Amino acid sequence: MDDSGDLLSIGTFARRVGLTPSALRFYDDCGVLRPARVDGVTGYRRYGAAQAARAVRLRQLREAGLPLVDVAVVLDGPEDAAHGVLRAHLERMRRHEAEARAVVERLLSEAPGDAGYHGGWVRARVGGAELASAVRQVAPAAATGKARERHPVLGQVLLELSAGELRLVATDRYRLAVRVLRPTQFAGGPRRVLIDGEAARSLAQWAVRQRTVELECAGDEARIRLRSGAEEREVPAGRAAGRGGGAEAAAFPDYRLMLEGLEAGRHRLIVDREALREAVAGRAGAVSLSVAGGGTGDGEGAEGGCDKGLDSRETALGAAAEVSRETAPRAPAEPTLTVSGGGREPVRLRLIAEGPGLCIAFDPAVLLPALEAGVGPDVLLEIASVEGPVVVRSADQGSFTTLVMPVRRSGTED
Repeated sequence: MDDSGDLLSIGTFARRVGLTPSALRFYDDCGVLRPARVDGVTGYRRYGAAQAARAVRLRQLREAGLPLVDVAVVLDGPEDAAHGVLRAHLERMRRHEAEARAVVERLLSEAPGDAGYHGGWVRARVGGAELASAVRQVAPAAATGKARERHPVLGQVLLELSAGELRLVATDRYRLAVRVLRPTQFAGGPRRVLIDGEAARSLAQWAVRQRTVELECAGDEARIRLRSGAEEREVPAGRAAGRGGGAEAAAFPDYRLMLEGLEAGRHRLIVDREALREAVAGRAGAVSLSVAGGGTGDGEGAEGGCDKGLDSRETALGAAAEVSRETAPRAPAEPTLTVSGGGREPVRLRLIAEGPGLCIAFDPAVLLPALEAGVGPDVLLEIASVEGPVVVRSADQGSFTTLVMPVRRSGTED
């Protein structure tokens, strides 16, 4: 860049990258973003157009709150170190957000005269079809049958109204479904309300026919009321919890703790959602998903590698989820997902994969509802570690998240 015509003044460069000239001088002094040339007489700094990408990334990192020592690692350090810095910063942000939210909610609950906390109603308005869709996505994760008899609270759907959001949550200990709605109107303080799974489905059938629905939750009574114009529906007494959650809501699993504790996915699989659903459906017993070839890096993970030694009955939330890797003699030219086991012939699917090859197994009764509840043509499976649940996401609906537990290995293999 010896030709000064190829260089930009500090003011022009600052406007191009969204930084101030004083910030550019500071980053020069810190050694994070040196100018391409400094005039020996005037001291004027000149920057090359090729430096814009680095400057923009620097600005984004600073806006995200990274200290300069970490910014330098992300910009110039090894890839593994950069990822480690970003993951650590993300965890700090989540922790600080949770702490701040807890403080604000506590202060609101203590505020005198707050109608949302002292016997008044908490109100939230959402679209009827949106509410019905959320219930239909989440309710299948509520416990039924013997699981519900052993743990009645798991047969409920949790409605949580807090910080301008309405969250619907259900879990049967094998899977966890969470959908977040952002009401067009919200007033009052936090509430945790439990609704019977069947009652929630009935409300969804009613809500889907309404343009908008207003949810009202009492602060001192165990009930929730839904209104749309002149129409009104009310949850039966005893199926909801009032201020602070009550005994029933307090017994509901702490889903936030699980979501905040999720590690970054080591494996990311993006596959045709309907094709995967069809490949899994109709299989009796554990079904294995094996990834090999292409972008998986080392070509590990062989067809059928998960089938031996699996016990589909050993699937409890919190138990170690074993992810094994089997060496294949040759990797396909492109990454493939092989669905096998459960009394059906193997099915191979194309996919986009990040991370090494793997072999993991699921109970179809747990995985299928998560796939069916998704939206859009694709599904993303994030597998973080051998001890964590698998995150199932939809690229077309980031507000809906499902966690599913893989099948635990029986321990019969060496």
